[in-house]
Parts: sequence; structure tokens; C-alpha cells
Amino acid sequence: MGAVRLHRVEEGPEDGPVVVFGGSLGSDLRMWEPQVAPLVEHGFRVVRYDARGHGGSPVPPGPYELDDLGGDVLALLDDLGVDRVHFAGLSLGGMTGMWLGVHAPDRIASLVLCCTSAKLGPPSMWADRARTVRAEGTAAIAEAGVSRWLTPGYLERHPDRAEFLRAMIAAVPAEGYAACCGVIERMDLLDVLPKISAPTLVIAGAEDPATPPAGHSDLIAEGIPGARLEVVADAAHLGNYEQPEEFTRLILDHLERA
Repeated sequence: MGAVRLHRVEEGPEDGPVVVFGGSLGSDLRMWEPQVAPLVEHGFRVVRYDARGHGGSPVPPGPYELDDLGGDVLALLDDLGVDRVHFAGLSLGGMTGMWLGVHAPDRIASLVLCCTSAKLGPPSMWADRARTVRAEGTAAIAEAGVSRWLTPGYLERHPDRAEFLRAMIAAVPAEGYAACCGVIERMDLLDVLPKISAPTLVIAGAEDPATPPAGHSDLIAEGIPGARLEVVADAAHLGNYEQPEEFTRLILDHLERA
């Protein structure tokens, strides 16, 4: 399967260092809204995209592989006319970032890997979820998705934001979501992590039920030479949205070091 032309939004100075943001399974580029203004204010050119099968991007028939998602981003960089970028990804976006770090090291100036995993089993869970979504649509799993994305306390304090995110998941095309479940089902990056040479920051949510720090973020940080791990309190899986100030601070600090 060839690359698809990803839907993207660009903000910030045209001559600024480029930061590309890749999102979670079930999200669209609006999930990164809290990070945009602070990075633009620091002179970065911010590019957010919808993964294939999500948001405004094309929905080719599955199966998809991680090679496809990574190839889409490389095509995006070519389309933008940029040689090297900083890449920040959360969950599925972080998996794409690791693929880029392994397969296109000359294009990646630095990596920020948020609330993600290099191997996220069991495979049967992803196959079951894909079957559910193909049969019943993404609305059927939206409530469970939000309960992984946000801590119970945040859900209680911000029902409007929870509803915004619930609707975001429910709007994802069933085939796109299910085919990306297949990507995660078959993904295993643990053995290739040492090939990543880009300066890497790994950020975890202390209360993330989907990719908890122990067994996921710690393995990534241990596997990538020189990587640094930061665990953010009171954050579940969509940590950048729930704890935007701390995630943005960590991202900016890493970008400025890199």
C-alpha cells in the first residue's frame, strides 16, 4: 500500500524549527490543541496531522501496518519540504515515532514519546476490539476509550471536555480505527529500540491504564540509548490533554536541549 496524503494543520513561523505531532488511536489532531500556542510562542513551526483512517485523512481499506503509518509521515515531510523535524507522538503516534527513529534517522532531529508502548498486547485484545468496531462502529467503544484517556477525577471535574473527547472517538471511521488496531496487534519494536539515535524523551502518565509506566515507558527508555523518562502525576493515557502545562513544559525543555 502506498502512502496517503495526511490531513494536517500548520501553525507558527515558516522559518521556525518544525515539530510534528502524531496522535492516539481514536483521536484527531485536536488532541494536541493545548500544546500549539506555547510552542508557537517559542518560535516553533507546529504541524499536527490525522493518522490514516482518522479525522480528515483518507481511509484506505485495511490491513494497515506500522510501515504504512511511518511512510505516511515521511510523505508528509516531503510534502512540507522539510528534511528534519522534531517528532512528538502519543500512543499510536509514539509507535510511529519509534518507527521513524529506526527507519528514517536522518529525518528525525529528536523524539518525544508520550504514553506509548513498544509492544502492547495481548494481540487478541486488539483483534476483539477491531471486530467490535467493524460490527458496531466507534461509538460502541467511545465511553471505554475516554475512561482510559482521563483519570476518574478529571472526568468528574470536566464533563464537557470528556464529552468532547468521547465525540472525537465516536467520529473516527470504523475501518480506520479497526485497521489501526491491527497495527498495534502486530507491532513489536522492543528489539529495534537500540537503533534509535535521536535524542529521546519518554513521558508517561502515572495513572495510565493503557500503557502504564512499568512495563511500557520504562522499557522504551531503557531500550533507546540516552533516553530520559519523566512520569507525570495525575495523568492517564491522554496525559498531554489532562496535564497540559507539565507535558508542554517537558516537551519544550527537550526541544530546546535538542
